[in-house]
Amino acid sequence: MPLNSVNTNSGAMIALQNLNTTNSELQVTQQRINTGKKIGNAKDNGAIWAMSKVQSSTAGSLNAVKDSLQRGQSTIDVALAAGDTVTDLLGKMKEKALAASDTSLNTASFNALVSDFTSLRDQITKAVTNAKFNGVSIADGSTTKLAFLANSDGTQFTVSAKTISLVGLGLTATSTFANAAAAKTMITTISNALGTATNKLASLGT
Repeated sequence: MPLNSVNTNSGAMIALQNLNTTNSELQVTQQRINTGKKIGNAKDNGAIWAMSKVQSSTAGSLNAVKDSLQRGQSTIDVALAAGDTVTDLLGKMKEKALAASDTSLNTASFNALVSDFTSLRDQITKAVTNAKFNGVSIADGSTTKLAFLANSDGTQFTVSAKTISLVGLGLTATSTFANAAAAKTMITTISNALGTATNKLASLGT
């Protein structure tokens, strides 16, 4: 009786075909697992692969826009935080000037108020100087505006800087008072500076 071979055994041929099909499907599945993609290259599905490449490119561009806008938001947030500090300091400076305008104060008390006033004034400069994100500030007067990406086509969103330094608020690094009358005048100056600061911060926040 002649022996059967794979070439002449129809059952074995069918089993071999099924095995080859299983191996092929296994390779496709393994590739999808390895790449995480249903369509790994153009030969899997040319049309879908082409569309996915366009979408991937668009997604990458939007990620760059997102990063730029987040930097812009952080820069503005830092400036607003500094602005809150500045307005608080101005309020305290106004309080010191008001107290110093009292003509019944003795010299020691008056000098103590002057010292407190100048210390608060210097703190404004420090707060504004440190209001930087990624080396950039829109609060210290070092720049007039910043532009950030707003769309994947390169369109930009521009933020106008708001200087809240002493000079930007109508004060100077030597602003102080030497007597009760000058302290009374300083009250108005500080009130004006406070109004300027709040208006600039409101605009920046908007």
